[in-house]
Amino acid sequence: MRMMTFKAATSTAAFAKVKAELGEDAVILSNKTITEKGVKSCEIVAAVDSSPVSLGGGKPQRQTKEDYVESALQHGTSWQREWSQIKGQIMQLMKPQMDLDLLSPKQKLAVEYLEREEVNETVLTHIFCSLREDKTRSIVHALETMITTQKFDAVQSPTKFQAFAGPGGSGKTSTLVRLALKEKKQNPRARICLVTADGGRGKGRLVLKHYAELSGLAFREIITRDDFHLLQKEAHQFDTILIDLPGLPNRTNLAEWTALYGLAGCDDLAIHLVLNPFYSPRQFERFMEKYKSEQLASVIWTKLDEACTFGALLNMAFASGLPVSTLSYGSGLKNSIAPATKEMIWRLLFMRKLPNGDIQP
Repeated sequence: MRMMTFKAATSTAAFAKVKAELGEDAVILSNKTITEKGVKSCEIVAAVDSSPVSLGGGKPQRQTKEDYVESALQHGTSWQREWSQIKGQIMQLMKPQMDLDLLSPKQKLAVEYLEREEVNETVLTHIFCSLREDKTRSIVHALETMITTQKFDAVQSPTKFQAFAGPGGSGKTSTLVRLALKEKKQNPRARICLVTADGGRGKGRLVLKHYAELSGLAFREIITRDDFHLLQKEAHQFDTILIDLPGLPNRTNLAEWTALYGLAGCDDLAIHLVLNPFYSPRQFERFMEKYKSEQLASVIWTKLDEACTFGALLNMAFASGLPVSTLSYGSGLKNSIAPATKEMIWRLLFMRKLPNGDIQP
């Protein structure tokens, strides 16, 4: 058994060192916060079986880059490739049956429009089957059951902690600030706490701290697991706590991160997935896997004014089953965010009209 101690500024960084040094089979023996010269850090003790298995009983051979690529193709992503192939084959079988001439002229025009808006084939097939059953059915009626909305109201929410997750650059920090300012404007007496969990390294920390000081809001940091436990103890002081989660490293998913920092076991926490409409279909598939969590409560769409198409809103809603709670647009922090409604989404999709009434070219 090989045992090692790892220290880093955050649990995520320490955990990454464990993976890099000991691999995926490492067992975490302890995970605690330590203070050295007045600076907090995370210390993880991990161990792994030090007796490697080699074929033929000889000395283990060093793998080449080609060996790693071959191993990844054969094992790590095999199920993903197989499922993608199955889906592709199903869609190829279904597509010839999607004879749009079986629809009314108005229905056909709507389906062709959605295809240009980059609504994916899975969703289009579902829409086609729904419309084919009734030539008088409108496209909006067919879409009604495919997307839901849910107003974001942090102060009135039954959950005290509201966390914002998503890929780097998706607009998590600006969305958090916009929602906090809006809540404060509507209810000046609201006790709001802004929290950064980026380990003190990202510029988002400075942004949150700046706006917290300007607006009279509380500000906290989550650097280690103990920091979140302390935040839970003082949660009664606030009406709502908004947490800016960091962009996750490639090999870390949301479930692992929340478990590492103690958020996974918090029943008083809702997580909102922040996305832009202009990611590629493959990226959206990746995000679905990376940010899978029972604590996910909604999807927040940002940077709508920069999008060329809006089919992603429908694709994500159909694939995830999550409601859309908020729509964000524009570069300013005030008057640039709105609670999502189905009417707003239909206007975006069919009229390219932003929530503020502007037409997206």
